[in-house]
Amino acid sequence: MRDPGLPTLDQLRVFVAVIDCGSFSRAAAELHRTQSVVSYTIANLEAQLNVPLFDRSKRKPTLTEAGKALLADARTVGMKVDAMRARAKTLSLGLEAEVSIVVDVMFPNCQLVLALQAFQQQFPTVSLRLRIEALGAVKHLVAERVCQIGIAGPMLDFPDIFQAQQLGYITMIPVAAPSHPLGQMQGTIPTEVARDYTQLVLTDRSQLTAGQNFGVVALRDWRLGDLGAKHMLLLNGLGWGSMPEEMVRADVREGRLMHLQLEHLTAGQYSLHMINRIDDAPGPAGRWLMHYFLEHAAELATPSKMPENPPPGLPEDTQFAEQTATP
Repeated sequence: MRDPGLPTLDQLRVFVAVIDCGSFSRAAAELHRTQSVVSYTIANLEAQLNVPLFDRSKRKPTLTEAGKALLADARTVGMKVDAMRARAKTLSLGLEAEVSIVVDVMFPNCQLVLALQAFQQQFPTVSLRLRIEALGAVKHLVAERVCQIGIAGPMLDFPDIFQAQQLGYITMIPVAAPSHPLGQMQGTIPTEVARDYTQLVLTDRSQLTAGQNFGVVALRDWRLGDLGAKHMLLLNGLGWGSMPEEMVRADVREGRLMHLQLEHLTAGQYSLHMINRIDDAPGPAGRWLMHYFLEHAAELATPSKMPENPPPGLPEDTQFAEQTATP
């Protein structure tokens, strides 16, 4: 038996049209062709593939087992070609083929989802590549051109190669489970008391701030690269630490976590910046996404009441571990 030939895109579209329309005559009307031409096209397709696609013993077009298996392939080929044509049109209009963005793990998920949905609706043919990282890793990926756009957390400085725009801030609060010893204490908790209990710390996977400590007071800490893992450990009473107020608001309200009144920290601001390399400016779609984030910066979580004399430096209990972010 000979090997199958190479079907044409037109033959595959006619095949799909017959199934979608329910008959050869309706497919002919939909495609503005005669029924005989549609029948001839299907016969040629069957000859090319060397298998019968329709059971012709029945009045209504009924797929054979081979036809059922190949219909999905025919649809996929058609959709891929349509996507390629749409992308070519996008490129001819000056839009970039892809936008890459890295977002600080503390950025509110609900705001991120809204931005990504709006982008996909506005630019359905532009691919979007997303990374979620912590602290210096955001800056690292933008500096190394792995991502064009970054939403970065608090950093000590932005070199001249960066354009940095203030995006606002989110509120961080220290919490622990009610079962945790700190969660059972009333009033202000002295720093020397909190120091005796394991602090859950988010690590920086870049080397930009290697060897520096901010906000870590405990003698023992667990270094975590995942905010979700930190949240889970907190809920289970396996340490204390600071979390985005929006993320734990329901937990505090319903008693699953306690807002700790620490002597050195009650709540703090975690600043956010929109960054990109000056020599690698995003195209129209990327600029649209940046503008969207900046325009909706005011919708970030409403901050809790701040202490009268907030401590200097970063409020988040963050350990900058000496690890390298892998692109």
